[in-house]
Amino acid sequence: MSNPRLDGRAVDEARPLSFARRWIPEVPGSVLVQAGRTRVLCTASVVDGVPPFLQNSKEGWVTAEYSMLPAATSPRRQRERGPRVDGRSVEIQRLIGRTLRSVVDRSAIPGRTIWVDCDVIYADGGTRTTSINGAYVALHDALTTLKERKQIKNWPLRDSIQATSIGVVDGQSMVDLSYYEDSSADVDMNLVMTGSGQIIEVSGGAERSTFSVEQMGGMVELAQVTCARVAEAQRFALAQ
Repeated sequence: MSNPRLDGRAVDEARPLSFARRWIPEVPGSVLVQAGRTRVLCTASVVDGVPPFLQNSKEGWVTAEYSMLPAATSPRRQRERGPRVDGRSVEIQRLIGRTLRSVVDRSAIPGRTIWVDCDVIYADGGTRTTSINGAYVALHDALTTLKERKQIKNWPLRDSIQATSIGVVDGQSMVDLSYYEDSSADVDMNLVMTGSGQIIEVSGGAERSTFSVEQMGGMVELAQVTCARVAEAQRFALAQ
């Protein structure tokens, strides 16, 4: 495709993506995921017990928290704690949590909660989608640890998860927006899919102008191809 971007990518080209697993050896699942300059540390910790609404239910729970380190952006952000946690962070951590739960058979992890923490070390756009991609790898490792220790009998994951941002900048549809592109986008959206091609969530919308159904279809097609490449990178990392 034509119209290369500021960083030289084609409109259908995602940033280089990598997963450094076992970043924190003591944690069952930990991965430093990098998409271009965006870096997120994702950890998956297993604790005994479930929320009150799941007591005596023979099910487990998967939940997530998301935050940015103060120096992840310039200028420095206020550290998030207590009532200072902003609405954006709450929205993103809820997205990560329900995304992970959509592919987990919670009856396979009875009486346990898996906490997935996504901490943004450096933000250059796509922090929520990068977090989701890393969270899946961290969760996979945590569940593998439980299985190897014979603490669970059945494999809980029903599918894999991939995510990417999509948008329209200067009238051109493109995937995996950097911060520069995101900040000037006419349309800014995110798409989360399963490895089998099912959509988990589409979120976002027009920022500066409306867009057509045809443009929406084109963006989804770009996102599907990108998500397939993310899945390939995840499989490669998990095979190491």
